[in-house]
Amino acid sequence: MTKSLPRILMVSTEYPPMQGGVGRYTFNLTRELRKIGYEVYVICNQKGDGQFSGLSPNNPNNSDVLLKTIDNIQPDIIHVQFEHGLYGMVLDPINPKKIGTNIDSFYEKSKVPIVTTFHSAYTFKQWMNLVVPLQANGWTGKISVTTNMLMGYWKRLLNYRSFNNLNKNKLKRSHTGIVFSNHLLNMIGGGEVIYHGAEAYLYPRPTKKDARAKFSLPQEGRIALALGFRTATKGWDILAKMKIPDGWSMVISSSKNHYNKENLNLQFEKNKDIVIIQKDFLSEKDLAILLYACDAIVLPYKVSSGSGVMFDALAHGLPFVATDLEFFEEFSSQGLGITVRRNPTEFSKALVTLDQHYANYKESVEIFRKQLGWDVIAREHAKIYSSITERERDIMVEQSRCTDTFIANQ
Repeated sequence: MTKSLPRILMVSTEYPPMQGGVGRYTFNLTRELRKIGYEVYVICNQKGDGQFSGLSPNNPNNSDVLLKTIDNIQPDIIHVQFEHGLYGMVLDPINPKKIGTNIDSFYEKSKVPIVTTFHSAYTFKQWMNLVVPLQANGWTGKISVTTNMLMGYWKRLLNYRSFNNLNKNKLKRSHTGIVFSNHLLNMIGGGEVIYHGAEAYLYPRPTKKDARAKFSLPQEGRIALALGFRTATKGWDILAKMKIPDGWSMVISSSKNHYNKENLNLQFEKNKDIVIIQKDFLSEKDLAILLYACDAIVLPYKVSSGSGVMFDALAHGLPFVATDLEFFEEFSSQGLGITVRRNPTEFSKALVTLDQHYANYKESVEIFRKQLGWDVIAREHAKIYSSITERERDIMVEQSRCTDTFIANQ
């Protein structure tokens, strides 16, 4: 008899057409799991196209919404895409024990096995860099901004250990955790590494000439691309100060950050070697064309525990230049890119080095990207789901055996 595949409830506040990396990741994973036969239901925010809704960063009743949905569809496994801000994480300025999200009680009460994909964990330095920089005019505004930023630093200083415990508690209440790198595995304290899926969207791929023509980009030389939401943690402030090496152009495609109101004054226009082509979220097709038009991705991040942009670039054959953060260093050690200190001079030098050894980096990327296809990623998830259902089946058999033995002995 063929064993039926388990029914999965995929949990992600963010889901297309909502913009954001977690939602996009969840959509692609769900699509591929369904292709191999899984019955997957998605619960998300009302702005998303999941089968169920009701989740929100601002909804204190998220746990109740989840538990009611579980009673409704009776899933075999619940898979949570866990990004703290999407579940209303609050940092208390006095008592760090009060840190929490609005799905904590769901983890405590669920009787259904849980898998948790952890999208974020931070070193102390990166955690402190998450304080949103503010700008103000006039003395009154400056005093207010200074006070708010000091409070932000204080809350992060006070809550860092509790934040890490929040992840560890979620892992403890899960059958397993999934992370995108060994660095994240060490930060979380356990689980399994499954890379962030990514793959070329267009077949056949356009020529570089046609891809560049689509965005009116220079046809000669190499192009380095900076891509993503406009946030302070992206570290794009150094790009305007870079001396772009001969033979290179810098292209920036950015979109508005919908979660934090950051007043960034990046002044890219002051650098004549920078081409700004987009100020909105790219469709999958346009993203693929843009990546095919370029030769490298530039990631001068201040903070990163995982980068979907890096994986997208690798999947399209692009090596990277990135800040020497632990996450990026794990992949640069595999010959996929270069990590340097986060300053304009070092990034400029890195582009020169990348150009000199481009064929070697390109070869490493071509080999590595075969691991990133969503079909590969879905099969890795399927192994985890199968281990859960087999364990649950063994438990039921053992319970039945014990019951039969007890009855026989009466």
